Order: sequence, then structure tokens, then C-alpha cells
Amino acid sequence: MLVDILAIGAHPDDVELSACGTLLRHADKGYTFGLLDLTRGELGSRGSAELRTQEAHTAAQLLGAAFRTQLDLPDGFFDYSRENLLAVIRLIRRHRPRIVLCNAPNDRHPDHGKAARLAADACFYAGLLKIETSDECGTPQQPWRPESVFHYIQDRHLAPHFIVDITPYFERKMQAILAFRSQFYNPDAPDEGPQTPISSKDFLDFMEAKARVFGRSAQVRYAEGFIAARIPAVSDLFALH
Repeated sequence: MLVDILAIGAHPDDVELSACGTLLRHADKGYTFGLLDLTRGELGSRGSAELRTQEAHTAAQLLGAAFRTQLDLPDGFFDYSRENLLAVIRLIRRHRPRIVLCNAPNDRHPDHGKAARLAADACFYAGLLKIETSDECGTPQQPWRPESVFHYIQDRHLAPHFIVDITPYFERKMQAILAFRSQFYNPDAPDEGPQTPISSKDFLDFMEAKARVFGRSAQVRYAEGFIAARIPAVSDLFALH
């Protein structure tokens, strides 16, 4: 299935936490998107790989994603390797996105920076003719390079190159986040599982505060921030505000 945007995350909730408002906004404009989790998040202190996978697919349905694929790379221990690059290249060539969203290049969790480099480099290599890949049926794939790669901002407050107004979509973003019931604060079972940096109500408050900080510079209520892999070009100065 071809999509306009492919959103890649090291863990099953990375995209929801940092970029799903942007995906919802573009879906309303008629663009399609798919989701790719590099791992199943099996090292998370709460829940299990099986439960997080169920939650991930529930979140994908809430967002209206065209698909959600999980590569099942080892959480915490996946590396930058030829094998892993080729796995991502195959998916890029299969779905042929114009835009790829991926993890922050530098963040509290080491997997995020690793995933950022893996995804961004796979986007480049996917366009090289002499890197040969085949689909599940053995049919050779054609090269494809996305037009743009953007890194969404996660736990650390990195300076964004641009922001996307997600004000009309913020409540739906939070619904998608809370689909991961094993990971985040649940008022009906506040003491369920060990406490982690993301399991308290304070973390949900932080998510709202972060969105408001990003929105402040453009005088909108809520926004998500992104870092561009290269300087983007604009064709209309009045589209910038």
C-alpha cells in the first residue's frame, strides 16, 4: 500500500507521543499515512510485548493509519547494520512515502537516536539503484527516495526548525496516547505496575505543557515540533506564520 507519509518509531508509542497530531492534521487534508515500529518495546517496565502490540494497533485504528508494521528488532539492542538498513529500505520501497517522520536525533532514551540515524540513512540508501531488494514474493523492488525526512521532538526539549499547529487534534492525540493503557497513567488503576518516568499523571501534564510551549511561538494553542534533516524550501512566504 502506497502512502504519503511514513512515521517511524523505535517503540510502539513514539509516534503517538510526538507526531500523531501532525498525522491527523494531514489526514484531514487528504493525505495517507502508515506507521512503522522498529521494536515491540519489550524492555518496557510495564506491560509486555504482546500487550503493547495490541495497544499499538488500537492506537493505529484511532488515528486512521493505513497500516501499522512492526519489524520486531530487539528493543534496546538493535544496531546500525546492513541487515536492519535493508529491512527499513524494503518498507520504504514498498510504501513509497513522500515524507518520512522519525525519532529525535538526540534524546533521553538511547534507542531514539539510534533509530533516527537508521531511518534517515535508510531513506537515502533506498534511492540507490545498486542496492537491490525484493518484496515478499521475490519481485525486485524499484529504488525510491522520500522527498523529506523530519525528526519529531521527544523527551528532550530540542529547538524545532518548524512546528505544526495541532490545536484541533490535541484531544484525539491524547486518546491515541492513552490507548497504551499499560504505559501511561490510568486513573482507574493508578498503581497498576511499577512506576516509571512516563506512568504518572505528571507526564500527561508535561505532554500538554510541551505542546503549548511549541505552540506559543506561532500563537497557537498546541503544536508539535520537528527538526529537518535538510533546509526545507518554501514556495509561498505567506504560508509561513
